[in-house]
Amino acid sequence: MTIMRKPAVTSIPIASVLAERWSPRALDASSSVSPDQVRALLEAARWAPSFGNTQPARYLVGVRGTPSFDAILATLNSGNRAWAHRAGLLLIGVMVTTNEKGPVPYAEYGLGLASENLVLQAVELGLVAHQMAGFSAAEVSAAFSLPEDAVPKVAIAVGAPGHPDVLEEEWRIEREKAERVRVPLAEFAFTDGWGKPAL
Repeated sequence: MTIMRKPAVTSIPIASVLAERWSPRALDASSSVSPDQVRALLEAARWAPSFGNTQPARYLVGVRGTPSFDAILATLNSGNRAWAHRAGLLLIGVMVTTNEKGPVPYAEYGLGLASENLVLQAVELGLVAHQMAGFSAAEVSAAFSLPEDAVPKVAIAVGAPGHPDVLEEEWRIEREKAERVRVPLAEFAFTDGWGKPAL
């Protein structure tokens, strides 16, 4: 099976783990994510930076074939469930908003940094990861008995890449094959005032 690659087209070479990262929906349902791979993903996330080392990121982990996987899958919207059931691993990224000192500053930012570490580690392992906003935080909180200060913010599907033809709907296949696009550097980085390109 030919697996799609969509490396970033950049103005100068960047680290391959960054250039190769993208968010496919086509996953290989016959492949699994091993316990060592799960551990590596979570270790990468655990070592992300955070404000004052407050470490607000937590993850709910569901390996395919377990009740936790099924519980996470059930919280996804129908569009995401249609493809994410093929993932070897489903996670929910949760931010802890308080600690013994009170409110945790920049908790959402900390979870974002940890999740980026996780998806980049997936690339390093030859896996792919797709982050999703389309899930019910309330259903996650109920299913996993989360405390009030633990807020689910992102769902993440991890697995082996598959062929786009496994996707059920044509629009998903077209999105899978579409070119990756980013704003140009001239509209991204400024100096000497807003709108004045740094490069």
